[in-house]
Amino acid sequence: MDNKNALRAGALVAGTTLMMLLMTSPALALTRDDGDDPGPGLSVIETLGLYVVAPIGLFVVIAGLVMVLDKSSDRAPKAAKPAKAKA
Repeated sequence: MDNKNALRAGALVAGTTLMMLLMTSPALALTRDDGDDPGPGLSVIETLGLYVVAPIGLFVVIAGLVMVLDKSSDRAPKAAKPAKAKA
C-alpha cells in the first residue's frame, strides 16, 4: 500500500470515528424511564468479586471436576511405530 492510499484510509477512519463520537448522545443517564427502579449500587469489592473472582473460581471448579472425574487410563503419549520397509 502506498502512502496516498494509507493517508486516504487513515483520514476515512479518523473522520468516521469523529462523526460517530459527535453524533452519540450521553446515553440520557439522568432521565429516568417509566417504571425504572434501580437498586443500590455495588461496591468495588462486590464488583470485583462478581466479575473477576466468581468466573475464575467457576473455571477452577469445572476444570478440577473434569480432571478428577476423567476415567481415561491412557495418559502417556503413544510411541511411534517403526515404519515397515517395502521389499
